Amino acid sequence: MIRKTGAGLQGLILSLGNSIIDKIMETTSKHRQAAGRRLSAVLEIGSTGIRLVIAELDGKGQWRVLDRAGKPVALGRDVFTSGQVSRESLLECLLVLRNFREHLAGWGIGGEDVRAIATSALRVARNRDVFVDRVRQETGFLFSIVEGIEENRLMYLAVRFALKNDFPQFWRSNSMIIEIGGGSTEIMLLRRGKMAGAHSLRMGTILIDRQARLALNSARSRDRYLSEIVRNTSEFLNAEMDLSHVRTFVVAGTDIRSVAARIGRELNEQCWTIDRDTFIQFVEKIKGYSTDECIRNFELPYADAGGFVPGNLVYKLFMEQTAAAQVVVPSISIREGMLIDLAQGVEADLQEEFLSQIIASAVNLGRKYHYDEEHHRYVAAQCMILFDALFQEHGMNRRERMMLEVAALLHDVGSFIQSSDHHRHGQYIVANSEIFGLHQNELDIIGNVIRYHRGLPPSPTDIGYLTLQREERILVLKMASILRVADALDRGHSQRLRNISVERRSETVVLHSGGNYDLNSERLGLEEKAGMFQDVFGYKVILV
Repeated sequence: MIRKTGAGLQGLILSLGNSIIDKIMETTSKHRQAAGRRLSAVLEIGSTGIRLVIAELDGKGQWRVLDRAGKPVALGRDVFTSGQVSRESLLECLLVLRNFREHLAGWGIGGEDVRAIATSALRVARNRDVFVDRVRQETGFLFSIVEGIEENRLMYLAVRFALKNDFPQFWRSNSMIIEIGGGSTEIMLLRRGKMAGAHSLRMGTILIDRQARLALNSARSRDRYLSEIVRNTSEFLNAEMDLSHVRTFVVAGTDIRSVAARIGRELNEQCWTIDRDTFIQFVEKIKGYSTDECIRNFELPYADAGGFVPGNLVYKLFMEQTAAAQVVVPSISIREGMLIDLAQGVEADLQEEFLSQIIASAVNLGRKYHYDEEHHRYVAAQCMILFDALFQEHGMNRRERMMLEVAALLHDVGSFIQSSDHHRHGQYIVANSEIFGLHQNELDIIGNVIRYHRGLPPSPTDIGYLTLQREERILVLKMASILRVADALDRGHSQRLRNISVERRSETVVLHSGGNYDLNSERLGLEEKAGMFQDVFGYKVILV
């Protein structure tokens, strides 16, 4: 008879040997795969630490967290002081990542099942490429640097998941989502659930704390300094949406989660709420706390404690710009956003809802520059008709369709600067703006499409075009060709032609317009602008 004591059980497990344990793990993995489930991990290097989350994905868009781990690393203090990761921080990161690699091996997770991302600190580090290569050589983890606007997208997915249907006001009223990290602040503005603006600002707790320490020596001066930052940022945001009309104030981040756990009410298992007055009183109480007092009173790691007070002060100041009656605090991060992306990334409804948010953000950018919205929406609609009818000819996918729509919605936005050269100015505006859900390389493609929606085609001296990859240059030519034709159909900005249909013939594309109109203006526009379409696709365009 075997006695099942703790020591006896431990000895029995040890006696199995590594080969048998590996066999058990392999069998368990096969059972998961047979059930449509798999283990996945997200590993993040942030400004104040390295964090890991392990989850099981069920293949049906659902997931559940199995394990979390984190280790403070003062990476941001290096980068935001000297501009690069120090040797000491590199070695510390390597040690932590080796431990995480062993931890993941214990779960039987490796290779493509680990998503490794890095945020603001490495984004701005001068030696980030060397750092990423050294980490890959030493640990096998290949980190991708997440752009600020991508952080916004992942945070949006996480907030959307955390709120579920338990806070319907989020979808009915104007909302602000804000997260202050160590090196950057991510802000999203939503008008009745639709994206009005998304920004990644270089204004994190480490930077704020450092600048305040360098320039100021009293709590009163620090508060005045932070008030100026928030006031200037709010003036910038008010151009997109009046913050005084914001009714829902959503705050994400480690600092605010510590506060919500103490003074908030649980909305659901993923979210808390804090009354406006309760939060203001709490921040007023702690704003004189030192770093040591924050560590002692809130059990914070040293890497997070320095930014705890300034971070919550900034949240308070932003909230006071709004009409929100409470602070909504999801207990999530971009790591959960990445898990949602992995679990639900192919879900059609989620993809379409996400693409609609990109379009809403583009429309809001156009409004910021006082564009002719009716003309731009009309041209975008004609682009979509041409895109869908000529799918076999161009072979572009659903995301590229969205990129063409964005280019059409913003093709004349450069007129805000100067009408005569608006295609060049439009390229500059778009390439240097933030549109929710679009990466910088996609903005560069869209900017080039806008650049060539009129005027001469690309030339060997056009650096902005030549720096694109070959496949991207081909995309620009296809999209610009379609956009030129669509723009010609509204040459007079009157949106006269309706119910346009497309007929493909052997050598021509015939555009049929319903109604009895004088088509001379539109035909003249096609003569001026349809040459690139004929060069790219081999079809002459005729309007009847």
